[in-house]
Formats: sequence, structure tokens, C-alpha cells
Amino acid sequence: MALIDLRDVTKSYRRDQIEIPVLDGVTITVDGGDFLGLMGPSGSGKSTLLNLLAGIDRPTRGSIRIGDVEISSLSERALAGWRARHIGFIFQLYNLIPVLTAFENVELPLLLTSLSKKQRRDHVMTALGIVGLGDREKHYPRQLSGGQEQRVAIARAIVTDPTIVVADEPTGDLDAASAEDVLTLLRELNRRFKKTIVMVTHDPRAERYVDEIYRLDKGVLINTESGKGAVEARVGAASA
Repeated sequence: MALIDLRDVTKSYRRDQIEIPVLDGVTITVDGGDFLGLMGPSGSGKSTLLNLLAGIDRPTRGSIRIGDVEISSLSERALAGWRARHIGFIFQLYNLIPVLTAFENVELPLLLTSLSKKQRRDHVMTALGIVGLGDREKHYPRQLSGGQEQRVAIARAIVTDPTIVVADEPTGDLDAASAEDVLTLLRELNRRFKKTIVMVTHDPRAERYVDEIYRLDKGVLINTESGKGAVEARVGAASA
């Protein structure tokens, strides 16, 4: 069943009297539980598309439906509430707060909920355990490697159990080994915990992990193809 449904989405920005097109008539359907990669050259509109489906930005024209909610028609207040409940964010540069511990960074999204302190702790430790950092809760970002910082950021993204995880170049600031670890973790979140993930990436290694790849060029969807992760899943199912 389609979880994400973008129909004829166009996005442009105005600079003085000039309209600058970024996306042109993009239509995408993503089923719940899919791991989708958005690829293309710089300036192709990948991050803009990610921001639109995450409810950070609004389309100039077109429809964006997530589940049974047309998010492009929500008020700013309603959209902010929807985003807090349904979207988990992973960024290239981690966006951790340096004066907070790993635990405190992961806990941040929960401070806006009605959970008790004990419930928040349970959620945080579960998320840190999933990313393999249950023993690093008291460490500050400066005491962690880049790969560990990104794992803390992933824990923060999943601690609220969001409907969709959006990742913008999550391996862009990592060495090769750490990048592979993060991609493996994302695929585990997708396979084991059935998380729907949409990832913008330039990393060719990512093609081995995702179910489907959408390629953009100059704001236009130029082709769609199965990722090798989808092939592996089908082979595994066939041999089970």
C-alpha cells in the first residue's frame, strides 16, 4: 500500500523578479516499508524533494499525500505537529548539540511529548541499543568518532518511532568503513523494524542497500530502477 504519494509536484523559488525552477512535475509513489534512494548530480532537486515529503517545505504546485493526510494543504501549525509525530531526520553533519551527552541528544525530540522521565529513558536506551551505542550514553559528541556521532543522530531520528525516516547524505562526511556501517544500520532498520526510509545520496555504495533508486536531473525524474538491496531481499525470500 502506498505510504508516500507525490503527484505532479513542482517547486520553484523567486529571486527578485526571476522564478527559479527546482522540481518540475515529479510523481513518486513509495510503499510503506520501502528503502528509497534519491540520486542525481548537485542541483538536481534531491534535497528539495526530500524537504517537501518531510513537510519542511511546500510545493508550488502538485499534491503530497503521506498515508491518508494531504500534507501540502495543512496549516503551518498542523504541519509542525504532523512532522514531529511522523518524520525522523538524519543529516550529513549529524547536528548534535556538543554540550549534551549522547543520551541527552537522543532525548531531545521526546521533550515535546507527554512521556514521563522513565518512559523517555526507556525510549532513549532502546534507540541507543538499536544503533549499538547503549554503552555510550554519557559520552559527549567530541568523545565519539564520526561514525558513532552519526549513529547517535540515527538513534535521535528513530526514538519517536516515526512513520518515515528521511536521510540527507548520511554518509557524506564519513570514511569508507564508517559509511558502510551506517548504510548497513539503515538497511537493518528497514528490514528488521520495517522503517520506511528515503535517503538522498551521492554515494554509489548506497545502491547495494536500497530497494529502489529514483534519479533526478535538473528537477526532472529521469528514471527509476531497483537497487541491489531489493535483489538481495528477493533472493533471500526465494531461498527461504
